[in-house]
Amino acid sequence: MSGDPRMGQRSQRRFQMGVGLGVLLIGAMLAWGASYISSDAGYAGVGPNALPWLVSVVLIICGLWLIWEARSGGFREMEAPSGAVRGDWRAVAWVIAGVVVNAALITTLGFVLACALCFALAVRGLRIAEGRPGGDLRQSLIDLATGLAIAAPVFWMFGQLLAIHLPGLTASGWL
Repeated sequence: MSGDPRMGQRSQRRFQMGVGLGVLLIGAMLAWGASYISSDAGYAGVGPNALPWLVSVVLIICGLWLIWEARSGGFREMEAPSGAVRGDWRAVAWVIAGVVVNAALITTLGFVLACALCFALAVRGLRIAEGRPGGDLRQSLIDLATGLAIAAPVFWMFGQLLAIHLPGLTASGWL
């Protein structure tokens, strides 16, 4: 069985069982939350609780499958983990900063700009986690433009196609 050579086979299986139990627990919690969502049929006869139920069922199935895998010999064909033994807290701080800045500024800057900023900060953290330089001003502007290119269509799709209005910077609803 391949895997992390720093971890014994017994502790590796215990960890794998924990992953399966965690996925199963998340699926069960999502199902519990979905039970509180109205099932009144909406567009095309699908209620607002359909997707949460679907995701919870898939997570529960995946959790059970992972538990079965862990109990019947461990995760098969698992590659050895890459990266350092310990996490890079500087990289994690950049990703957390992106999420916190997004949450703090989404109602002020609007969805598109807040998400673009979140993307740029998180990508910097992921680069650092890989051991690469975080990026200079030019790279930061490219990351911000990429974030805008991702967030703007998402904002438009939610507003125009799904009629879910996300926080915008202007009253016109385009930013």
